[in-house]
Amino acid sequence: MQRAKEAMKVSDGSLLGDPGSTPLSKKQGVKWQRPRLTRQALMRCCLVKWILSSAAPQGSDSSDSEVELSMVRHQPEGLEQLQAQTKFTKKELQSLYRGFKNECPSGLVDEDTFKLIYAQFFPQGDATTYAHFLFNAFDADRNGAICFEDFVVGLSVLLRGTVQEKLKWAFNLYDINKDGYITKEEMLAIMKSIYDMMGRHTYPLLREDAPLEHVERFFQKMDRNQDGVVTMDEFLETCQKDQNIMTSMQLFENVI
Repeated sequence: MQRAKEAMKVSDGSLLGDPGSTPLSKKQGVKWQRPRLTRQALMRCCLVKWILSSAAPQGSDSSDSEVELSMVRHQPEGLEQLQAQTKFTKKELQSLYRGFKNECPSGLVDEDTFKLIYAQFFPQGDATTYAHFLFNAFDADRNGAICFEDFVVGLSVLLRGTVQEKLKWAFNLYDINKDGYITKEEMLAIMKSIYDMMGRHTYPLLREDAPLEHVERFFQKMDRNQDGVVTMDEFLETCQKDQNIMTSMQLFENVI
């Protein structure tokens, strides 16, 4: 029940907010600020909860993680190198690795595991399709498996990256076929999958045609040359000029 309540924090079920609504920051009369890198924010992430729930007790020797990094079947980079590549601390990486190793002894995560994770954290809806799209966004080389390095590098961008880094990652998520463009069909597929996952626990409650209306509004703003697709440049420019979208970046971790 607690997880369902946490999932309800997303205002409209989307990763980018609603371009047709009044920006939250304007309602409150404050300027948008990027969220601070707090442990509380980190723990709102479904993937982090899943990993840390399987982590070994904190009383174990932290140096064990460094030794274990060289012993798994799919050998990841050393902790120091991952610390340089991400915005996680060494201690956070050790905890993440312990949990990752317990859940995935082979050192790799497959798509079925992603589906199980999101079914667990969003039991009120159907998370299957969203988990599929999210897995593909993490699976950079498209080989059907995600190693620890790719996992934590992706999490670092989503939870602690700059706004531009997060938006580029979001573009990659929406660009389902990875051709460098977002079509209405692709954006609609992602929107529907998020709404399906959120189930009836979005606020305000959504009509069945809400995803399509949402996509139409986005394309009206983003597709500047009216060619039927959105490029990375159009996506970044439009999103960064929209205060409501910038505010919604604070909600990223609720559906990741």
